Amino acid sequence: MSSQRTGLLGKKLAMSQLFTPQGDRVGVTVVHVGNCVVLGKRTTEKDGYSAVRLGYGEKPLRLCNKAEMGLFSKLNVKPVRFIKELRLDAKAAEAFEVGKTVAPSAVFKALTFVDVVGQSKGKGYQGVMKRHHMAGSVDSHGSHEFFRHGGSIGCRLTPGRVHKGKRMSGHMGDDRVTVENVALLEVRDEEGLLVLRGSVPGGKNGYVQVRNSIKRPNAIVRLTEAEQDQKKRAGVKKAAAAKKK
Repeated sequence: MSSQRTGLLGKKLAMSQLFTPQGDRVGVTVVHVGNCVVLGKRTTEKDGYSAVRLGYGEKPLRLCNKAEMGLFSKLNVKPVRFIKELRLDAKAAEAFEVGKTVAPSAVFKALTFVDVVGQSKGKGYQGVMKRHHMAGSVDSHGSHEFFRHGGSIGCRLTPGRVHKGKRMSGHMGDDRVTVENVALLEVRDEEGLLVLRGSVPGGKNGYVQVRNSIKRPNAIVRLTEAEQDQKKRAGVKKAAAAKKK
């Protein structure tokens, strides 16, 4: 299974909702991928691998260093803030022209699946109940100052240390998160938008990376797929409850 898939860089705008022709309401996330410019290419002969370098988002001139200014002035493009490389086959990389913007419809098709990579929301320093979903101590008579503690973390004389990976309090969130098999409902070229079903990592105005799905590259999205699954589960539960009665 190859991990070299086409994609674009973008920004998560907000969440909204759509209504299917059957009248079902679907929660969606709107991602802006317009103005994604090609900054360069990597070739097997020169760099040892094949890839495309993409840039997205405007960056003020006062924040650009000399190396960045040299690159942007050479390509005659506006400075960009978010830059990533996408590994592609040599044939797929030929479709991208350096210094030109990429239209969303040239990479994505509606009613297909994509993978979204983003930076999750940071939660700061959190305890074990919020970070690891621990139950905490009993909240009855005899307990005090120990309601949200994690309990004992040590062992006996052997091994005489705390095991690596012990679930404890600490920094939560602000991690690179990948959500796979997200349904792409609409591709709007004029507005440079992608409409994705469900949620994606990060907060509003957070930068994301959208790629064609690695596990379901040729699958077709059914708008009512999630709703049909929910109805089937509800029907099974009702049948089981009826048998018990």
